[in-house]
Amino acid sequence: MQITIITIGSTGDVLPFTGLAARLSADGHDVTIATHAQFEELVRSRGAGFSPLPMDMTRELSSQRGQRALRTSAAGSTGNIGLYRRHWRAIGEAIVRASADSDMLLLSVMAWQGIHVAEALKIPSMGVYLQPMDPTAAFPPWTLTQRSLGGWGNRASARAVRLLGQLPFKSTTDDLRRDLGLAPIGIRRHFASLEQSRWPTVYGYSPSVLPAPTDWPEWRPVVGYWWPVADREWRPRDELTDFLAAGEPPVLITLGSMTPTDAQAQLSTIRAALAASGRRGIVQAGWAGLKPHADDGLLPVDALPHEWLLPQVSAVVHHAGAGSTAAGLRAGLPAVPLPLAADQPLWASRLVDLGVAPTSIPLRRLDRDRLTSAVVRATSEESFRVRAEHVAARLATEDGAEAVAEAISSGRYW
Repeated sequence: MQITIITIGSTGDVLPFTGLAARLSADGHDVTIATHAQFEELVRSRGAGFSPLPMDMTRELSSQRGQRALRTSAAGSTGNIGLYRRHWRAIGEAIVRASADSDMLLLSVMAWQGIHVAEALKIPSMGVYLQPMDPTAAFPPWTLTQRSLGGWGNRASARAVRLLGQLPFKSTTDDLRRDLGLAPIGIRRHFASLEQSRWPTVYGYSPSVLPAPTDWPEWRPVVGYWWPVADREWRPRDELTDFLAAGEPPVLITLGSMTPTDAQAQLSTIRAALAASGRRGIVQAGWAGLKPHADDGLLPVDALPHEWLLPQVSAVVHHAGAGSTAAGLRAGLPAVPLPLAADQPLWASRLVDLGVAPTSIPLRRLDRDRLTSAVVRATSEESFRVRAEHVAARLATEDGAEAVAEAISSGRYW
């Protein structure tokens, strides 16, 4: 089959799908990943086909509009709607082009225009989500809060958030369906039809990290992480290997795709906290452009494979994105999460609940003393490493990509 995976977002929304694409390719499928043009080299270097979608996420998150969304909206998600809305018609048109010769579409959370495209093409589609999206009594919608609203309140608020999240895109969706020759459909009716047809969604995170709620149906399984394909051409610089060999394992600091306006102030806080804790650090620049001056205790690096670096560090201080969270857990590392937006508060709270992190420090409230204390505890209290290694051992028994491949080959949900 020709399978097209459509994903919208930052690096962490793309890399896991390279692993899923590789597993499906092993079954003989021809797999293309449709995502933002800036990720073409990343996707092709991992062996998947590529189809471009518009919208430069780095530029959008670095803009005044993007910074305002990260600072002021609930979980940084409500404001992000404005970023996407400006590009939504062009993204929909690109999804149509990317899907033209497809036999099946696999759709990430923000790629839901693909549901309408698949309907028009009369081909199956499946959600492949990296975050929990379906309403449940077990926990509230992460786009709204981390505090439980009670079973009824959790479900009701999730349904409301889901409906409200579609409203800004309704006219564009109506236009897309008209262009595809489909009848108009209301938002409530659309979701009702998905539930009635048992439209499948497979969740690509570990049930050991966040179990599937008991009120989710069988066609909403939590199957395990989809691990990114390694870049086999990558080689570490001598400066990096020398730094790792020169002392105790350092702490890794990365903010991934976050682009806070006060990144340099936060870098100063990070440097001061590492000095106060007596730990060396490796700082990954990421989209924030963190570029400290190198010295005996601090080394700046650009993008590099986490599967190579993480086993050689003592702990990871990160923004708690889904991908960074997964990589740290896979390596059995204690963590200090610094969540800023989107699903990051959810994964940060899970790291604390799992006993892998001593605390969660919102990036907006980062200060030297809190970070120093958290780094010292994460690197010196053995319980955090023991629990992290226990989680890593459980993750090693899971194969999320295999679960998706089996579902497709067996036709289980169709």
